[in-house]
Amino acid sequence: MERLLVLLGPTAVGKTDLSLQVAETFGTHIVSADSRQFYGDLKIGTAPPTPAQLQQVPHHFVGMLALDAYYSAAQYETDCLALLQQLFANHSEVVLTGGSMLYIDAACKGIDDVPTIDADTRTLMQERLREEGLERLCAELKLVDPAYYRQADLKNPKRVVHALEVYYAAGRPYSSYHTHTPKERPFRIVKVGLDRPRSELFERINRRVDQMMEAGLLDEARVLYPRRHLNALNTVGYKELFRYLDGEWDLPFAVEKIKKNTRDYAKKQLTWFRRDPDIHWFHPDQAADILQFLKDA
Repeated sequence: MERLLVLLGPTAVGKTDLSLQVAETFGTHIVSADSRQFYGDLKIGTAPPTPAQLQQVPHHFVGMLALDAYYSAAQYETDCLALLQQLFANHSEVVLTGGSMLYIDAACKGIDDVPTIDADTRTLMQERLREEGLERLCAELKLVDPAYYRQADLKNPKRVVHALEVYYAAGRPYSSYHTHTPKERPFRIVKVGLDRPRSELFERINRRVDQMMEAGLLDEARVLYPRRHLNALNTVGYKELFRYLDGEWDLPFAVEKIKKNTRDYAKKQLTWFRRDPDIHWFHPDQAADILQFLKDA
């Protein structure tokens, strides 16, 4: 049976280099499960594979979306499964790598069949978010879907808005669609988790932010600033620099906030991944052990 080799872990842990090594070892392609790397205009702040890395191994779901494109985990599940069917026609293994927890789950387990939201409802809710603010929409979510409100990331506008979109489009709470029943897949899934000691990971995160700034992240944020309302730009690295460009923060403070928010996101990723008993954990420097494990699994 064909195998999906999943390499996951927190941001900056070292997934990209290892995924290239695994893909070359098995002579196969890499499928991205990093939802922000889907957007072609985010060339620095999402740390996508370099042009040389993209040439080294065939990649999929990198830079394929416009900033204003609507894309969901449900659509990713559909698109990813269709792609995997094509790739498995010529490859026994395919590598899937990234840190977007919901998108990894979409590929491996499937997500619940939530209704498709029509364009008018999406537009209306985005207008309400801009005009009324996130706090007002959170209060509304608490009224119409208290079950989801209790578990939602209320600081994430995309999650709050989508739950309200589903409620108004379908006439029933978003939480009512969450059955959490894994779907069968016509391939085996082998999951490798990458982790480092916390101090080591945080140092890598801090260093990566400094490298992004040296590479021109601020200039990239300036170019994107007029489109800051787009959901794709509600992303660590950009949203902090937008506040600097607003004159709200000075630049050193904004950079420190990027580092802190990235470290917080890494902790959130690890908390999510640690719930999955199917993940086999390694330090990224254990490349030989990881490759042997994948060959034997």
